[in-house]
Amino acid sequence: MDTTDELIIKFSKKKIVLLIVGSCAFVALGVWMSVDAKSIAPDLPIESPLLARGIGLVAILFFSLCGIFGIKKLFDKRPGLVLNSSGIIDNSSGLAAGFIPWEEILGVEEFQVYSQQMLIIEVRNPETYIARASALKRFLNRANYKMCGSPIAISSNTLKIDLPALLSTFEQYHKKFGQTLSFGHRSE
Repeated sequence: MDTTDELIIKFSKKKIVLLIVGSCAFVALGVWMSVDAKSIAPDLPIESPLLARGIGLVAILFFSLCGIFGIKKLFDKRPGLVLNSSGIIDNSSGLAAGFIPWEEILGVEEFQVYSQQMLIIEVRNPETYIARASALKRFLNRANYKMCGSPIAISSNTLKIDLPALLSTFEQYHKKFGQTLSFGHRSE
């Protein structure tokens, strides 16, 4: 792999610590909802204690995974994202795609779900990137593919770069080393 003009984007430890703290708060909220939501706050809009417990358990599961991811990335010595003349190396999330050569990249879009913004990398063979992962990650990558049009979604939430700067940098690298690329913006 050629490292000509390599740009290394590191993880933001501050953003990751905030992710971990936020995850812990939502896990605590999930525990509260699943154990005793009605007696603590009887005016909740959730009528059914069973529904409150279900929502609480889902929150515990999801935000526990987010917290575990955050702790893992806090101690990860590898960079979050690398761009060079060969392509990109994505290590930015729990669903990181690894190495993606420029020849595989068809386009890139900003994608927004509520307040979460991501860079969606459209690739020639999405199934290749879905198949690289464990069963759980394959399931989540397939869900990304159905929702975003690609299994590869890069968020700047854990990186030392914001999304507009990431998009601009990506465009510059692809213009220099890749092929014609389409850029766009979508919201869900």
